[in-house]
Amino acid sequence: RDKAFIQVKFGAQRDPSGAWIGYDVRPAAVKTALAYTLKRLGTDHIDLYQPARRDPHVPLEDTLGAIAEMIEAGYVRHLGLSEVSAQTLLDAEQIHHVTALQYEYSVIERGAETRQLPALRRIGAGMTAYGVLSRGLLTSSVRPGQAGDMRAHMPRFQPDNLARNQPLVDAFAGVARDKGCTPAQLAVAWVLSRDEHVIPLMGARTRTQLSDVLGALEVELTGEDLARIDAAIPEGAIAGTRYAEAQMRQVDL
Repeated sequence: RDKAFIQVKFGAQRDPSGAWIGYDVRPAAVKTALAYTLKRLGTDHIDLYQPARRDPHVPLEDTLGAIAEMIEAGYVRHLGLSEVSAQTLLDAEQIHHVTALQYEYSVIERGAETRQLPALRRIGAGMTAYGVLSRGLLTSSVRPGQAGDMRAHMPRFQPDNLARNQPLVDAFAGVARDKGCTPAQLAVAWVLSRDEHVIPLMGARTRTQLSDVLGALEVELTGEDLARIDAAIPEGAIAGTRYAEAQMRQVDL
């Protein structure tokens, strides 16, 4: 068990069809979700436990206090947060030490550099970065209209925005080709180059995908490489937000 580090998000609520119906991060829900998680995973503890979002209707002290109780009881090792603002990170640190923040961070989505990352450095915490491949945008694996594809509802993947973004993605692929690596490897290597306390999360579904992204560990980026990447995809150049408007209102709280 100690050879694996298990990171779990909780709180998202869904109906039997799988549709999202909200969040529940009240103390009782924190402990109930943990009980089911421990049972499903067949383990006696979770290494990093984090609410999927901050619920503005539930005091931060209540949610984090419940996790702190589970840490004291030995069911959880570390407290984490997800998609919260820099101010919430600082406020949370006054309640219990925050080990890590999960947040979207990639060549395309760099907002954390001026907001969350400085706060994380201040409190001595790290980041587990998701969306490193921008949900397939950086690897040109997008298939518009595919049944059940959540990207169909994301502004960045709408036809007009996708058409505007494709030249940037192509330029990024050109940098990868000249570097002798794949776009996925370049995207992961870029995140790894930003801060030693940022860990990219990968959603590989096949061994081929896993082998591809692991190749990023062999990619060393020079100052010239980083400059070319910045030129290929300038900060803020991508058209469309990462989530629809309603979902964007639920992050950075």
